[in-house]
Amino acid sequence: MEQHVAQFYDEFANNQIRIGVNSRHLSIIDKLVQAGLKPHHHVLEIGCGIGTVSHLIAKKTPKGSVLGVDISPKSIDQAKKAWPTLTNLSFEVSDMKGFRKEGKTYDFVVLPDVLEHIPVSDHFSLFETISWHSNENTIIFVHIPSPRFLEWLIENEPKNLQVIDQPLETSNLVKNVSSNGFYLEKMETYSVYYKEKDYQYFVFKKERPITKISHSNKWVILLTRIWIRIKLIF
Repeated sequence: MEQHVAQFYDEFANNQIRIGVNSRHLSIIDKLVQAGLKPHHHVLEIGCGIGTVSHLIAKKTPKGSVLGVDISPKSIDQAKKAWPTLTNLSFEVSDMKGFRKEGKTYDFVVLPDVLEHIPVSDHFSLFETISWHSNENTIIFVHIPSPRFLEWLIENEPKNLQVIDQPLETSNLVKNVSSNGFYLEKMETYSVYYKEKDYQYFVFKKERPITKISHSNKWVILLTRIWIRIKLIF
């Protein structure tokens, strides 16, 4: 099965080259920055393909590093050739089973529209591996098609789907990640290409207790309250 999947994405690599950077890729970078991506961060991207998102992340982390991994050897070969000037960007072939970087942790682990292509039965062990490479500030960023939207595609446009394309329920996703030491900080379903909300993203942070709390500025609270009242009136 894994060899069949790798072969599919070997063939899919040419399609990725043809498409280049699109609205979805740019949206992912925007959401990553909002989630806290900083210039010094070390990033692991899982399912990097030919490195389209990887090189955008690398440009945002000039003082850090980006490692992109993918199951497809051809995709990784293309990625290594595509972005030679980005010295903080590297690639390797991996299906994440047995993935180990001794002593290495990542500040961000990014799964950009890849989790829906990985069998659900492998999700727990995947996040277990990610947890092994995490530090106390690690953020996991997951971007996937909206389950309802993907169900529509499966029913109406199956020829446009990949070798594995499965709707992922939020409850199962959150359970697999939280069982490995993370909590859900943010989740949003939003539109990229359609009026219907076609994508979701999740921001997970490392589980740790709150040690202190800080009050918000009272004037900010007051202005927010006033603004909400104005919107209710008009």
